[in-house]
Amino acid sequence: MEIKDQVLDAMKKANEPVNAGKVVELTKLERKEVDKAMKKLKDEGLIVSPKHCFWEPK
Repeated sequence: MEIKDQVLDAMKKANEPVNAGKVVELTKLERKEVDKAMKKLKDEGLIVSPKHCFWEPK
């Protein structure tokens, strides 16, 4: 499973908007990997931000 997919899966399971720190906690991945994956997900339109610095699947 790609890191991007792991991040998206963790966001779906969280069932609430999460920040990058929470994704790191849920996935046990390194922060820089999570940041890179979240940027890709944002660029692809797969996640949205309902409030500043918090993200959820679209």
